[in-house]
Amino acid sequence: MQSKQQLLTQLAQLEDKNTGKPYGSSVWSIEELNNQFQITLTLPYAALGDHAHIEQAIHANLASSTSFTLNLVTQIAARPTNGKLSGLKGVKNIIAVASGKGGVGKSTTTMNLALAMAKEGAKVGILDADIYGPSQGMMMGFAADTRPKVRDDKFFIPPIAHGVQVMSMAFLTTADTPVVWRGPMVTGALMQILTQTDWDDLDYLFVDMPPGTGDIQLTLAQKVPVTGAVIVTTPQDIALLDARRGIEMFRKVNIPVLGLVENMSVHICSNCGHQEAIFGDEGGNNLAQDYQVDFLGKLPLSMNIRQECDAGQSGLITDSESQTSLLYRSIARKLSSGLVNSQDSFTMPSIGMSDD
Repeated sequence: MQSKQQLLTQLAQLEDKNTGKPYGSSVWSIEELNNQFQITLTLPYAALGDHAHIEQAIHANLASSTSFTLNLVTQIAARPTNGKLSGLKGVKNIIAVASGKGGVGKSTTTMNLALAMAKEGAKVGILDADIYGPSQGMMMGFAADTRPKVRDDKFFIPPIAHGVQVMSMAFLTTADTPVVWRGPMVTGALMQILTQTDWDDLDYLFVDMPPGTGDIQLTLAQKVPVTGAVIVTTPQDIALLDARRGIEMFRKVNIPVLGLVENMSVHICSNCGHQEAIFGDEGGNNLAQDYQVDFLGKLPLSMNIRQECDAGQSGLITDSESQTSLLYRSIARKLSSGLVNSQDSFTMPSIGMSDD
């Protein structure tokens, strides 16, 4: 029978398919009891949907003579952000979901990505940062009159749907109330909602960004410890043009772009199932290669997704094993495991204006 140290050495050399690197020794805990090893693997990312495959790979790589039990645990840590900014209480990682332009399905992707990450075992929240046109309240299935509870006359307690904590301007106004505010009022409202929400021990807070590269984007970059950004685009050249601006904007404020999602990549006929790339093909993948960022995946243009959002029901809740749901979960796993490789800290550049 091999020793505990020999077993640890063997396990440490196994390749983690999600990160492309060896697991190393720090994620393993091994106890020996009654001539049997009790092995615990603590994964630093959310990948509940992969646990069965990981277990199979471990069993296949260990000698059949090794008697052991295996337990997989998820433990997500806070990743490095701008060192000058203090962390947000109750939140480990803040991920901005942006598009550069409207109409590409960014809010839908944010919602389903958050739900997928929760399905993968993470504790998740959504901040709807589109102050002018908040939509997360409706898409997550909240009633129109939903209002957050308040603690100590100061902090909002975020409403919860499907295990996801949500805070949105939609909870503070009515559906017929336009927010007719100038930039400083909007950014002030965003910071108040963000910092005065009593987030409860989140692994990931997804921020549904408004379109463009203006006040809210700069405020988030300068005042909030953002871990990284995800860019959503369609394969259409016009959308890709604005997606490029979005990537460049995050680079200028030194926020890592964690990956790119191509939405509406193919249209799926609801009658026959025929797939057609009506907005073009491989545009998102090519853009990701141009900027050397991770291509997280493709999502279809599907009537079911639109109907579910309008009804406040996600397929990840009604049918978590559907093809589209599995695509979202795959993207969530890639994003979570990709963050493990993003360990470099960074400093925030100054942002100024010049007449030159």
